[in-house]
This record gives sequence, structure tokens and C-alpha cells, in this order.
Amino acid sequence: MAEEKIKVLHVASSLGLGGTEKVMQSFVTNLDKGKFYTAVFSPTNGARAKLLRDSGIETFIGLDILPLLEKFRPDVVHLHRAGWAEPGYLRPFKLARIPVIVETNVFGHHDPSPDGKIIDRHLFVSHFCAERFEKINSIPALPPKYSVLYNPVDTDFFATHCPAERNFPPHTFGRISRADPGKWSTLALGILPNLHKMVEKKELAPFNYNIIGGIPEAENFVKENNFNKYVNFLAPILTDKELSDFFNSISFLAHANDTGESFGLVIAEAMAAGLPVITHPCKELRDNAQLELVDHGETGLIANNAQEYAEAVKFLLTHPDKAREMGENGRNKASKLFRAQDVATKLGNIYIELLESKGFQK
Repeated sequence: MAEEKIKVLHVASSLGLGGTEKVMQSFVTNLDKGKFYTAVFSPTNGARAKLLRDSGIETFIGLDILPLLEKFRPDVVHLHRAGWAEPGYLRPFKLARIPVIVETNVFGHHDPSPDGKIIDRHLFVSHFCAERFEKINSIPALPPKYSVLYNPVDTDFFATHCPAERNFPPHTFGRISRADPGKWSTLALGILPNLHKMVEKKELAPFNYNIIGGIPEAENFVKENNFNKYVNFLAPILTDKELSDFFNSISFLAHANDTGESFGLVIAEAMAAGLPVITHPCKELRDNAQLELVDHGETGLIANNAQEYAEAVKFLLTHPDKAREMGENGRNKASKLFRAQDVATKLGNIYIELLESKGFQK
């Protein structure tokens, strides 16, 4: 049966909790099963491997990639990587003579190596990444070699599990990330002294700030400044059900990451759940796709410093009707642009287009 379909092998560096791996999982589970037989390869195991197998996706973990390619014989290999040159990484795919190779270029980097030429389509995850790529490399990010494909989000799931008519918990907001210092900004904690002063002045009711992905530095800061009465550090989560439960426990998402976002998966998911998002710009040529997702005053708020961020938090906490309106605007935007089934259909069409351009027939 699989031999009658287009065989696609997705390749990721790990099967952990990161956004890259989650995007890969969403693609392989939402591609048209009538047209494609999808499988996943990773040199490193992780929590996402079981989720893939539970959804019927074949996984290959820790094997030598070239013998696997020769045995599995994929028609399409889809790589999920940063985009820059990695010596030796592409050689097995070149030796195996894969008909079509597609890359989700997670951070919008350029691979000028000779092996990099074997990639038939580079997919940027945001228009920001494509435009920065053009600016830095003086290479037009246009088809057939380049195009933008947003990351998929299960907006249907969040619409069901985070319905518009639900009651938002008062005086509560949150943030979520991996427990990685690189995912943090000083703004994430720098707002607390300002918010504390607002509470003391009776400008703001005492609040709850729920955090998934706390790091030791954050926990120490909260403890040393006696902000425990405001901040709750929560355990990591894995599934969209757990994520929807978290989104239902807060009234908006406070995003802060000094390295920025090449897409901003958690932002898109929060939007799909009907939550407004507060975020901030990043300096120079750092990732700034968070500003592509969040429209100031429409789907959330953009803050430039800790005082502006604290004022944005205060506004959303004290204007729940406006916060709900922004959240529903975000939900509509997410459904239009990021719906997993629609994005996966676009990806499948790209596979077919590239195969047909090479005269491939199944």
C-alpha cells in the first residue's frame, strides 16, 4: 500500500519538546494519507517519538541514515534545520539520489556549500525570515527555490478546547517556553517591580503570573524579591490538551525572548486559543517574526521596555472585554493563516509540484 503513495521522510535532529519537532509532528500527521506515506528519522530519541508512533507514523531513530535511505527509498526528504551549512550533513541525501529534497529553514540562514545546492525548495517559516535572507545574502527569496510556509497550528483543536464563550480567570496571565535561558528576556521578570508598585498604589489588583519553563535565574529572582505571591512556576507540558488547559488558566500570554522568534509557535497557539499576546521587538537583525504575528492593538500589544510592558499587562488585566476582543481577532488570524490541515495541504502541493517538475511518476 505504501508503495502506491508518495513516500516522504521527515528528518529532525531530535524528537524532543521543541517547536521544530512539534512542527514536524504536525506536518507528518496532517499530510494527506491518501497521497503520502510519511515517516520520521532522527538520530536522537525523545518524548515526541511515542506521540508519532501513537498516531501511526513510522519512526527510525539512531540508525545510519544512508542505509536507511537506500532501504526506505523516499521520494521526498523533508529536512528541519537552521539553514546554515553543516559539513557532511547533506552528503548521504546526495549519495542516495533522493528525487526531491525540501528544507524547512527554521532560522532563515543561508547554506552556500556545494551540497546545499541539492535542496530543491527552502521553506521560510515567516515573511520576516525571507526578507532578512534577501537583505543579508542579496538572493531573491522566490520560487521555485524559495517560498514562505507558515508553521502549522491545530487551530481546530484549540477552537474546541478553548472556546470563545469560556470565562477567563481574572487577574491571571502567563508565559510558556522551554526551560532554556536563550528563551528568556529580562522583560519577563523586569515587569514585576513595576506591577508590584501598581498593586501597592491600588492601581492593580494582586495578580497571578503562571510560568512554564522557569529557569534557576528566574526562580532566584522571584524568591529574592519576594514576588512568590505573584508568580507560580509550573511543570513542563507536552500535549496540546495540556497546552489548552494552560491557556484556559490565563487571560493572555506574556511573551518575552531577547533572541526573538523566527515564527513564534507558542504565540500562534495562544492566538488560536483566543488569547491576546504581549510581545516586544528585538534589536538589529535578530528574529522579529513575533511582530508579524502580533498586530498592536488588534491581536495584542507591543511593548518596547519594562515600563511599557507593565502598562500593557495592566491594560489587559483591567480591560477584560478589550482583551477578549483582541484574543478573538488573534484566533481568526491564526485560523486563516496557520490552520494545520491547510498548511499541510500546501506542503503536499509543494511536494507534488517539485516531483512533477522533475518528471517523477508514481
